[in-house]
Amino acid sequence: MDSKTITQLAEDNHWWFATRTWSLLNLLDQFLARRDADILDIGCGAGNMIHHLSRYGNVQGIEVDARPVAMAQARGYAVQQGDATRGTLFPDASFDLVTALDVIEHVDADDALLREAQRVLRPRGILAITTPAFQWLWSHNDELNGHKRRYAARQLRARVERAGFRIKRLSFGFFLVFPMSAPLILWRNKMGQKKALASHHFNADAYQVEMEPAPPLLNKILRGVGRVEAAMVARVDLPIGSSLTCIAEKV
Repeated sequence: MDSKTITQLAEDNHWWFATRTWSLLNLLDQFLARRDADILDIGCGAGNMIHHLSRYGNVQGIEVDARPVAMAQARGYAVQQGDATRGTLFPDASFDLVTALDVIEHVDADDALLREAQRVLRPRGILAITTPAFQWLWSHNDELNGHKRRYAARQLRARVERAGFRIKRLSFGFFLVFPMSAPLILWRNKMGQKKALASHHFNADAYQVEMEPAPPLLNKILRGVGRVEAAMVARVDLPIGSSLTCIAEKV
């Protein structure tokens, strides 16, 4: 088994990524009945979500960093290098679904990225976004990840609607672990600790996903919690958490 496959399996197994993936797919299942959709994953990295999104159809990806683009292409994914905040080569109304999964917090011009997503979507096409929540939860982990900001729900809603979308679902994520994770982040900030709390950051020297390790038993427990939360978010928008998931429709 090569290192690229091992990286993919490790990320799929990690409780944080698994929780995000299960919740996202449970939401998308409500709005994408078809299985032959044209899909664009903006900021797709090494393509670690492409095999999940392919349940809905044909997936293409765009990524600004050449290192994960090379990894994605080696995996056989249709990924090209480009900056969606400066436009893409895709024609107008090319896609049924556009995803930006933990992407908009990395860019200065998040409004430009959202406008590009709106341009390439077909009428009534679906936009899916995940992003960190609450600026007051800013930590060393955000710096490691190269984040520009974290979002309040009303802030994300305003940006998405201004770009030409109608919000269908807007839910917090990691709701069930929030009573433990938020105090821990705040305590670490107060003590000046620089240990990453969230699941991953990117190695600056070589493209590599580095996940905060979780002991196997704890990871198994947290994956179980994630399954419960994913079932909850399929039914109701969660009221608080450390991340946000937005599903919106092109107006």
